[in-house]
Parts: sequence; C-alpha cells; structure tokens
Amino acid sequence: MSEVHPAAGAAPEIHITPFKVRVLLVDDQLIIIEAVRRMLADQSDIEFHYVSDPHQALRSAGELRPTVILQDLLMPEVDGFDLIRQYRANAVLEHVPVIVLSAKDEPKTKAQGFAVGANDYMVKLPDKLELLARVRYHSGAHISRLQRDEAFRFLRESQKNLAAANIELRKLAALDSLTGIANRRRFDEVMQIEWQRGQRDKQPLSLLMCDIDCFKIYNDSYGHLAGDLCLKKTAAVLTEHLKRPADLAARYGGEEFAIVLPDTDAAGAMIVAQACIRHLASLNIENAEAKPHGKVTMSIGVATLVPSPAGSVEALLTAADSALYAAKNGGRNQACVATV
Repeated sequence: MSEVHPAAGAAPEIHITPFKVRVLLVDDQLIIIEAVRRMLADQSDIEFHYVSDPHQALRSAGELRPTVILQDLLMPEVDGFDLIRQYRANAVLEHVPVIVLSAKDEPKTKAQGFAVGANDYMVKLPDKLELLARVRYHSGAHISRLQRDEAFRFLRESQKNLAAANIELRKLAALDSLTGIANRRRFDEVMQIEWQRGQRDKQPLSLLMCDIDCFKIYNDSYGHLAGDLCLKKTAAVLTEHLKRPADLAARYGGEEFAIVLPDTDAAGAMIVAQACIRHLASLNIENAEAKPHGKVTMSIGVATLVPSPAGSVEALLTAADSALYAAKNGGRNQACVATV
C-alpha cells in the first residue's frame, strides 16, 4: 500500500482545505490492481492506493480517508458485501462513496450491492474514461461534503469569519451535480470576470459552445442512464483538453457545454475544439440511429473577441451560438468559427 503523508500546516486565516482525489482499491488480484493503477497513473490530480489483503481494508480505509473506495466482492475469507456494511457502520467512513468493481454483471448482485450501501457498480475491467469520470464524480461530491462540513465548523467557531466562509460555500455550489464540472451559474460568473480582465489587458477571449449531436435520439434509444453516462464522458473529454488554470469547461444546459478560453485567439480556440471533437468521436459510443456517423459526436461553435466597451458577453455568446448552428447545418461532428 502506498505511503500516506501528513497534510501541511494550516494557514492562520480561514481556508477551506483543497482535498485531493484519493482512490483506495480493495482487491486480492494483483493483475486487477496493476490494471487500475495504470489507468490512473497519468492523472496528476488522483492519488492511488490499494489493499490486497481484505482483512486490512477497514483499518487502511480509516487511516487513509479516501474520497472513493473501489471494492471487489469475491475475496478469500472476506465477503465484499460485509465490508461495505462495515464501512457504513464506521463513523469515519460512513459517507465515503463506494464503487463496486465486480466481475459479475447480474441484476441481483447489483441490487444487493446498492442495498448494503454501495453508491455505484462497475463491471471490471471498465473503460478508462468511464472509470475516471465516475471516480471524479463521486470524489467531487464527497469532497464537497467534506468542504461544506469544514465551512460550517468555521461558521460556528467565529461569527466574524462569516463572509469568508460564505464565499467558500458559494464555490461549492458552482458545480454541476451530474458531470462534476462547472455549472451554468459559475459559467456566467467566469464570463463576466474574464470579459472585464480581457478589456483591461486588451487580450482576446474565446468561447466554445459545444453540443452533443442527436442526443435526444441517443436518450430515446439507450435510456436516460446511458444518456447521463454519455454526458459524464463528454464532460471528461472537454476537461482533458484544458491546459491552463484559467480555462473553464461548464455544463451550459442539457446536452450543451461551454468552454471559456481567456487569452486565446480564434486559431488556438479551433485547435482545442477540433481536439475535443476527435477525442469524443474516437470513443466510438454507439448511436446507431444518428446519421451519418452512427456514433456519439459533437458540434462546436467558436467565437473570439477582444473585449471592449463597444462589445458585450451577450454578443460573444450569440456569435458562438451562430457558429454552432452552422456546424450543425454543415453535417455535425465539426467546428465552425464565427465571423465577429
């Protein structure tokens, strides 16, 4: 099991701890441990830990405080269902998300897993992108809970720090609950901030409006659970291509997403857009009724402006929307640049 290092000392002012995504895999098969380790190895925001001896799982989880547990069901001398019950009976672990990682794809086994307290169920070995999306989604929700609890403790400790804690709580409310990326409210806030900054620095601001092609057909054909997973995978694809801290991917609404790229010209924005489109298409998510591609694709409208008093955020949004419609009308699975 990998070593756990103590956190750095707290700053004197109130600050919500930036918890890291910490995965604990409980599985007695070393081949599975190695496969999952490789899936997560290139993700700088994820810590990976494992326990191969199920008898040590509860103690190790209590010491490690993971943000998500990947739990095998069939292990020597230990029942995975019983382990999940023990997590739920433990004050430290009762709210830690548990994803069952099982070789069985049976409704009865899945139902039992949820009945004893599991949050999700995956048949091993899962697709890497799906595993990353679910790990980040469940970890994000758990981290939000931890940060929210910490913020409430600060509120109880000192009334004078109420304003600072409320700012942190607002940040926690800025995530889309399904995909784990920024929500519409956060997008609107960031657009205003970046517009003002671009106006001050006289640097270009690019906006990508992204829409999953034929998503209603996908939902009708494969069901809403598959539709939700498709949205999560799309969000994961978009975030994969953001390279700077100021870049933002947000769920704009329904199957529509937005990417904000400060200090980025139209050519740079198109590079990001085309990379996202190719990446999503390369996943080969079947959407048989969607012609002509037969798989899940995405169209993107790109618009770029140097913010000025003569322009507006609304004008940039309108231009990106118009480019998106042009991409749709041009056959989908492509990006178009607006003439601004």
